[in-house]
Amino acid sequence: MAQIPNLDNSPLNLNALREQSRKDLLNIVDSIRGSKCLVIDPKLAGTLSLILQTSVLKEYGAELRILSADPLQTGCSKVVYLVRSQPNYMKLVADQMKNDEAKGLQRDYFLYFVPCRTIACEKILEEEKVHQKLTIGEYPLYLVPLDEDVLSFELEYSLQECLIEGDTSSVWHVAKAIHKLEFAFGVIPNIRAKGVASTKATELLNNMQLEDPVNMDNMGMAEIDTLILLDREVDMVTPMCSQLTYEGLLDELLEIQNGTVEVDASIMGVQQDGKKVKVPLNSSDKLYKEIRDLNLPVAVQVVHQKATSIQQDYAEVKSTNTQSVSELKDFVKRLNSLPEITRHVNLAQHLQSSATKRSFFARVEIEQIIREVENYETPRCFEYIEDIIQKQEPIETVLRLLVLFSLTNAGLPKKIFDYLRREILHSYGFEHMPLLYNLEKAGLVKRQESRSNWVGISRALQLIVDIKDPEKPPDDISYIFSGYAPLSIRLVQHAVRSGWQPIEQPLKLLPGPHLDLKRGVSSISSSLEVFPGSVGQQSPDRGGLRSLVLVVFIGGVTSAEIAALRFLSAKEGMGYDFLVATTKVITGNTLLRPIMASSKEGTI
Repeated sequence: MAQIPNLDNSPLNLNALREQSRKDLLNIVDSIRGSKCLVIDPKLAGTLSLILQTSVLKEYGAELRILSADPLQTGCSKVVYLVRSQPNYMKLVADQMKNDEAKGLQRDYFLYFVPCRTIACEKILEEEKVHQKLTIGEYPLYLVPLDEDVLSFELEYSLQECLIEGDTSSVWHVAKAIHKLEFAFGVIPNIRAKGVASTKATELLNNMQLEDPVNMDNMGMAEIDTLILLDREVDMVTPMCSQLTYEGLLDELLEIQNGTVEVDASIMGVQQDGKKVKVPLNSSDKLYKEIRDLNLPVAVQVVHQKATSIQQDYAEVKSTNTQSVSELKDFVKRLNSLPEITRHVNLAQHLQSSATKRSFFARVEIEQIIREVENYETPRCFEYIEDIIQKQEPIETVLRLLVLFSLTNAGLPKKIFDYLRREILHSYGFEHMPLLYNLEKAGLVKRQESRSNWVGISRALQLIVDIKDPEKPPDDISYIFSGYAPLSIRLVQHAVRSGWQPIEQPLKLLPGPHLDLKRGVSSISSSLEVFPGSVGQQSPDRGGLRSLVLVVFIGGVTSAEIAALRFLSAKEGMGYDFLVATTKVITGNTLLRPIMASSKEGTI
């Protein structure tokens, strides 16, 4: 199965978006005549694999290299750097150019910023005295389709930059990407935003429409009915919880990167010591599409049924010669799905071996206790956290539980805060002091100074749901976390049903301002009117089609939250399709990691 996902069933024409990105890149490569060395930054290389096969670039005469601190090894006289607008990459580019110069190599250098050039990056190139030797351009890659209903801005550091460093450049990037979508699919008439970054993105989007208006006269009705923007900061509880869906667990335990997981060959039943196998995961795989949003035991059951059914069919074919040609054809068709079934039998077995361990159950149980509205087992929670610190379990595991407790209890009691802080430093090393400081600065782990709002928020939005029979098909998004409905998705439910107005009080208890706006179709005024109505009531007639809602997460979204939106969309009577756009698909671990990395570099 190809890593590049099939987008034919997308609610928007994402194929056109991807094709434009592909065309823009090939135009850049083709514009530089002759053989050339294309040097790509490491993260961008994975992103580009979702747009085109690397073999296509080779057909255009490009040698491919990954940007690193090592001298560039190539015989090409033309070097094309394709890098994201990050200062650390500028230093690597400058070092490679200086190394060439020291060797007496004469080359032409081109640098294409992704998605756009920045003053900060160009200043570094000037300081390094290489700016004049570069031909500079831009590759405007603002959005990458991860699947038929998920887009990524590929901004993995946005949360850390906004919360800790006060850098809001990623918010501009998000607004620019949405504005580009509007040029393709029309001005989005309804916007609902919650959080500092989301309301800022709305303001920027409005300004962009004023400065560079989308001409609606030639476009007709907007294809996206409503835009909902949510800051990750608004709901940091959800990513700190262990995901229990098939896709969520794959991401938690194996880490999905650019629509694939890389696993030991032995997991996939291949006996090759030390070899890694890349497994594509997207909706082109029909079985994966069927099971990805199910809780693991249900997903395992479906995979088992599929495998058993083919096994029985095979036994039947072997035992009889009276099969008709059409029956044999049906059987052969079913055999075509065998690689998919084998793939997921192996993956599900691996997940089961981890998710059925006592340690996994214990952690999930502690998470459930922490989330409970009436939490009478606080000492047990702290004993558990103290125990895993002493066992030196991965520090991300410890931090996720501390953040979860701090957020739901308005902080940790001072004595416990100081004690656990000391224990972490003794167990994991005093070099983690900047990390603890940054977590406190971001408001993720703090001393308890006030009463918690969690009880009021949880009750008002019905976040804790008693699931009486987990074997029955779910009727609420709370199945995602075995009785906890993600706060973020509850907000989306209210936003599409009746706007923010009915939940004004709980909204005020959450971080950041909120907006509920209606924009003009032909033009947008600088002062937008408040729009309290529901999507269905206020939308223009779409000829009986379902309304399309674009849900944007600034700071990242988990696979479990995407699963919850898919569940809502499939629910009977729900007249909306959801398209998710995110700065990055995250887990609690990958959310914390950039904060940890910047803390090691001394960012305080």
